[in-house]
Amino acid sequence: MLPIHEQFYTFQGEGLHAGRAAYFIRTFGCPVHCPWCDSAGTWHPDYIPEQVARWSVEDLVTEVAKTKAEFVVVTGGEPAIHNLAPLVDALHAIGQQVHLETSGAFPIRGEFDWITLSPKRWKLPLPETIARADEFKIIVDQPGAIEEYVAIIGETDKPVWLHPEWSRHQDAATLDAITEWVKAQGAPYRAGWQMHKHYAADLKDARSATPAPLGGDPKKGY
Repeated sequence: MLPIHEQFYTFQGEGLHAGRAAYFIRTFGCPVHCPWCDSAGTWHPDYIPEQVARWSVEDLVTEVAKTKAEFVVVTGGEPAIHNLAPLVDALHAIGQQVHLETSGAFPIRGEFDWITLSPKRWKLPLPETIARADEFKIIVDQPGAIEEYVAIIGETDKPVWLHPEWSRHQDAATLDAITEWVKAQGAPYRAGWQMHKHYAADLKDARSATPAPLGGDPKKGY
């Protein structure tokens, strides 16, 4: 049984697989606690639900099989705090590819087809998870964030997406920093965006949870 915060059928809004039909499974729980978390319902005491649903692997796979998803995305919270290998194996058994979105701070259990690693300064990624990543997503939340996380990731030829932290997605300085970095460095750096938020795509599925973004609000104490 896995603690599941939400699951929904939508499209992937980020990264190399953006725009493709995807089934999202968002696990509950996260020890990283980013101050601008856009899924605070998975861990923040002000937003966590009174009851957390627990799903069997078999029931999750049954829900996925009802859709035409091209792949399943397991995300969080921080999904790697859970043993995901049985879920991955069961999804593979019905012909589904399985992607993971993780901070990389915990060992990854399961043979995923694609791993997106988004490093966080509050709990740094492990060297072995950096080595397993297929793409990286840097959240640009403050001046110097790009340089900080590039140093953590190290030299790579895999795509490195630069995303404005969403509460700053209209901040000219943040957007200009991303633009200038991509222009100056070229590959593997790419300007990133969260397309699904403009479409409100995730919310079209009634099973998706009410958004609970922190947006770096110091009044929350994070």
